[in-house]
Amino acid sequence: MLISTPQPTPAKLVDCNMPAIHPQPPKQSRTHEWIDRRSLALDRAIARKLRAQPALLRHAKTTLERWIEQRQPSVSPVLLEWQEILNHWPPERIFGLLTSAEERPARLRQSSPFCGILSPQERLAIFKEYESSRA
Repeated sequence: MLISTPQPTPAKLVDCNMPAIHPQPPKQSRTHEWIDRRSLALDRAIARKLRAQPALLRHAKTTLERWIEQRQPSVSPVLLEWQEILNHWPPERIFGLLTSAEERPARLRQSSPFCGILSPQERLAIFKEYESSRA
């Protein structure tokens, strides 16, 4: 009998050993703009925490290294873009990227290696704030 083991889905990048947080089901559908605003709020909270504790940048680098290793030899260009950013940009420039509402940061947020920087409680507070603003 052949037993198959589930393989990680290449598009799934969230594997930071964090418990899943499931806010209340939406009362109405979410727009892409709403999701982008919530993601920006999360990244702005991450940037505040990283400014206070710059050593946490190492966590993002470790996460990214693991993702790249798991996806060899076909590493997504966005992960290589994050690698360039985390390995060569000064912290303040990274914080600026995280807090920017421009197109490139919005695209990069979709595969952000900063999962695990915010605590589940910090993330849930932002989720609740954005869910309540939709009511």
